[in-house]
Amino acid sequence: MFDDDRLIIFDTTLRDGEQSPGASMTLPEKLEVARALNDLGVDVIEAGFPIASPGDFEAVQSIARQIEGPTICGLARCNNADIDRAWEALKDSPRPRIHVFLATSAIHREFKLHMAKEEILRRAVEGVKRAKGYCDDVEFSPEDASRTELDFLVEVVEHAIEAGATTINIPDTVGYAVPHQYGAIFAHLKKHVRNIDRAILSCHCHDDLGLAVANSLCAVLDGARQVECTINGIGERAGNCSLEEVVMALRTRQDFYKVRTGINTRKLYQTSRMVSHVTGIQVQRNKAIVGQNAFAHEAGIHQDGMLKERSTYEIMNPEDVGLPRTELVLGKHSGRHALRQRVQDLGYHLNDEQLQRVFDSFKALADRKKVIYDADIEALAEAQMYAGPVLWVLEAVTCNAGSGTIPSAAVCLWNRDGTIIREATVGDGPVDAVFKAIERITGVEVELRDYRVRSVSVGEDAQGEAHVEAEYNGRILTGRAVSTDIVEASALAFLQVINRIALRKAQPRLHPQTEKEVVVGN
Repeated sequence: MFDDDRLIIFDTTLRDGEQSPGASMTLPEKLEVARALNDLGVDVIEAGFPIASPGDFEAVQSIARQIEGPTICGLARCNNADIDRAWEALKDSPRPRIHVFLATSAIHREFKLHMAKEEILRRAVEGVKRAKGYCDDVEFSPEDASRTELDFLVEVVEHAIEAGATTINIPDTVGYAVPHQYGAIFAHLKKHVRNIDRAILSCHCHDDLGLAVANSLCAVLDGARQVECTINGIGERAGNCSLEEVVMALRTRQDFYKVRTGINTRKLYQTSRMVSHVTGIQVQRNKAIVGQNAFAHEAGIHQDGMLKERSTYEIMNPEDVGLPRTELVLGKHSGRHALRQRVQDLGYHLNDEQLQRVFDSFKALADRKKVIYDADIEALAEAQMYAGPVLWVLEAVTCNAGSGTIPSAAVCLWNRDGTIIREATVGDGPVDAVFKAIERITGVEVELRDYRVRSVSVGEDAQGEAHVEAEYNGRILTGRAVSTDIVEASALAFLQVINRIALRKAQPRLHPQTEKEVVVGN
């Protein structure tokens, strides 16, 4: 039925990953991440949960229509409305998959579903059959499988396959399993499910105990041939199995695992960075594979060994994961064609209008910076790629701060109706004063949850990237912007959040967002 040496990589960054607090993405951001996942070579993209909200439906539908290559998957509970909605979103994809799920553990049966085993079996079968009526590729997940009685799990899986499921996923929904135990579940299913040869076994692990990757690798050893994972391991609570970690573990130790993937590992770092920027969730410095320190060596004994033979302290080549080497790529006299080529080389998909805006920003930046690095180009590309319609535009900002002075700021904003409004305020610091001035002008007040500034590249004239996370009416929104002036970058990032709120209040359909009305976890 399938190549037993080939492992299917099922990416759920756009579904489970987006359920990370504050990680909601706009439709353009989701499409760009989907394109990056396609370039990366993932086999399945779980694009969302169509019935969760109009925004989720629109995202799944758009990805299904625009992304060719991977299977496009939509999640649904085992009920008719969910499954019908999923198919409506997926039907234009050349390779659609409906992923249905139903909890099976005793604790979920008693406290969440209030269902007996017989009812669980009936609904699982009905859900799979309804999905099968729409498309051949159907995945079934017994939610909280790792805490489900083995004899009942065997029964549920057998019935789901008989009803038409082609993939059976065994979720460790709450990250409770440990490697040996989790792998043993797969071995048990392969031994006791009579029709198991008619389906692919899949693993879906959460990282509550820090074991998601280890559990997934054990599942592979015991017969799983699909791994469900996310870029940077983002997801509910502590996150999911990290795609880059499991892929590189399988590649580096192919002698042990004896399976291969179709992932272009040289795009791992680039994809990781993109998802980090889109979600606002930073990658920790010591993160395996894609962290800033992953290939750094400070200890003298390590450095000595590296100089003599790199393999003494590196089991992977940095180039194999696409780790960039900072270099001067363009200058103020470079043309539009050279910039286009470099943007494409860095993995960004820009239309002509976006490229022109990047080129204009590049020329302005070139007059302010001595040297321009890849990271600068990436920052400019990302700023344009995720730019949506705006109600307010920053015309000017100035601030005053120092020892013995009261921090103050003056802000000038242009409204798309043509009016220009100025406001001056004081604050706890210059950035606080800027944010207060913007709130007064726009009439939108938010609660600041997080604010960070980091250097995009190197040097005294490096661009600073500001990241803002704010709460409005119980919803978390994020903004980010870059500038050689960090106060300006902060103002632009904060204004991005304000614009999203203001636009939704004025014309909700101008700037669709994913607002989760239903939150689930496999």
